[in-house]
Amino acid sequence: MLVGGTAGAQLLMVLASPMLTRLYTPDDFGLLAVLTALLAFLTVIASARYELAIPLPESDLDAANLTVLCFIMVVCTTLATCVIFLVWPHAIAEAINAPDLASYLWLMPLGVFFVGSYQVFNKWAVRGKHFTSIAKTRVYQALGTLSIQLGGYQLGVLALLVGHTAGQGVGASGLALSAFRQPELKQCTLRGMREQASRHRNFPLYSTWTGLFNTASLQLAPIVFVAIYGAMVGGLYALTLRILSMPGSLIGNAVGSVFLSAAPEARRNGTLAELVKKLHSRLSMAGAVPLVVLLFFGPDLFELVFGTEWRQAGVYAQWMAPWIFLQFQWSPLSMLASVLELQRQALIAQFLTFALRFGSLVIAWFMGVNADVGIAIFASISAAVYFIIMLWFLRKAGVSLISVIYVDLKYILISLVIIFPLWLII
Repeated sequence: MLVGGTAGAQLLMVLASPMLTRLYTPDDFGLLAVLTALLAFLTVIASARYELAIPLPESDLDAANLTVLCFIMVVCTTLATCVIFLVWPHAIAEAINAPDLASYLWLMPLGVFFVGSYQVFNKWAVRGKHFTSIAKTRVYQALGTLSIQLGGYQLGVLALLVGHTAGQGVGASGLALSAFRQPELKQCTLRGMREQASRHRNFPLYSTWTGLFNTASLQLAPIVFVAIYGAMVGGLYALTLRILSMPGSLIGNAVGSVFLSAAPEARRNGTLAELVKKLHSRLSMAGAVPLVVLLFFGPDLFELVFGTEWRQAGVYAQWMAPWIFLQFQWSPLSMLASVLELQRQALIAQFLTFALRFGSLVIAWFMGVNADVGIAIFASISAAVYFIIMLWFLRKAGVSLISVIYVDLKYILISLVIIFPLWLII
């Protein structure tokens, strides 16, 4: 049910992308990328990650106390965001080399409130197994976002940014209204909230840092590219990443959930290595053809689908294809950290991922290279990091490193044999 709702929402966004790229410029998408990245950082800390603990307590009243505590923290974070972004909008926009964004930073508090609230009440709905409601909110969010972005395009970038922000509120309001009808949320007390905050204090102490490293690893690049190369390059990069990541994200989450349900028993039976090898082989086979297609036809495909001014995004797609191919494999296999109880190693891996990818951005900045070379460096380092981490954890599961490399090379070569004659003909 959840995968279906997510798939429907992402399908709507993918189908609308060719229309959006003809209504808005790469500069507009660059501002959207910066707004989205800033919002992602703030919503990680909006409720101090206490929302992750909402499904855990045995008592519904304890979970309700956590839910209300999280909502209060979201409100406080929203108020703090109001002060920051309404008092210093121009200073913030100038610091990231996006002065045009200053006029729209008033949207940040709204975004923090909507996304933070959605995260809280989503976890309450998960606890109650209201999966149909959650799936519907995903679709409603996509419809709300697209209706504003497509219907209000004459307002320019304002409609693009407002659509993204307001679309989050569509899902949050529905889940919040449903939650506050529950009697447990009306019985919460300050004492109960303090007890739950103390009981689950490891979430803000540890999960917050893990979340920040993960978010920084994903969201820092658009901000840095805008700061170094301008909004147009940031917009081209952001759209490319969004399009390339959507299918893999959907499939990765679905396959990862199934893998997580089967892997613990396989570990107990001594067949985990075989399960991991089989899953890796199928992921490699599924991702190899899209990888080769992007390497040969990336610029032409992006120009055909999104319009002439987006051809450069196809060049970026060529550089990013190996990274996305490896990320597609690693996303479901990363559940090995939970199966093998390697949380400490997972945190180390997340930190190293962030440090190396951020380091590549610093190198590009100090070297003063152009945008194409900068993105190529970042994409190459990202691919290498994902490959090393995947080999590390698969080795922990008892899988031979040689077999992993052999499978990837095999399917890439088969895809080359299929695609190369087509490239020669075209």
